[in-house]
Amino acid sequence: MKKVVILIGNYGSGKTEIALNIAVRSAAEGKRTQVIDLDRINDYFRMSDHVKLLDAKMIDLVSPTFVGAGVTQTNMPAAVGSAFAKDWDLVIFDVGGDPAGALSLARYHMDFAQLQPEQLEVWDIINTRRPMSETAEKILQLKEDMEGFARQTVTGFVHNSNLQAWASAEDLRAGYPVVKEASELSGIPVIYTTGRQEFLEEFLKDDGLDPKFIGTPLPLETYMHRSWDSFAKGGI
Repeated sequence: MKKVVILIGNYGSGKTEIALNIAVRSAAEGKRTQVIDLDRINDYFRMSDHVKLLDAKMIDLVSPTFVGAGVTQTNMPAAVGSAFAKDWDLVIFDVGGDPAGALSLARYHMDFAQLQPEQLEVWDIINTRRPMSETAEKILQLKEDMEGFARQTVTGFVHNSNLQAWASAEDLRAGYPVVKEASELSGIPVIYTTGRQEFLEEFLKDDGLDPKFIGTPLPLETYMHRSWDSFAKGGI
């Protein structure tokens, strides 16, 4: 049965990195995998910058900034329709990083409504190191705003606290009680805690962690780099 996962979350929360990691793992298991990039806001972390990686892994990509295969802004709706029309094992929607970005998802509300409940999951990616995500109250307010715009209901939290190139296990330690409180207040389960392998392992050694608020540990490979880093190394 086709599985559809929608990733929402604050700007800079790490949605695209997580989408790439999950897609690569899925494809490695032999699953027919598609990624829908609906992030039209963030020019620095673009799924379309990784076309070669996705092609090599036999992962299908639909993106508004994808310059290959004739996929442009004008024919995005038809391209996104392939997520529902074709026989994929896993489809991942990477949604823009604020409530306005979530509007791009709402136009497909009727398509999502045709799915069986067990086919659809909506994950809120939480990075407590980002503005508007430092407290449980802010996390839940932003979640509610994005749910309203996207016309979807969050089914799980993913704890992904980090400071990008300066990330450490301390980010996960600091974020854990905040994500735990957000889960307790909302009743939404924490389904994954993510991070680079070494930081995740160090974090999991801490005493006093409740597995209920960790979920499944998900080590991440680092695929995303800011565009200006690549420009500095290889030119525009």
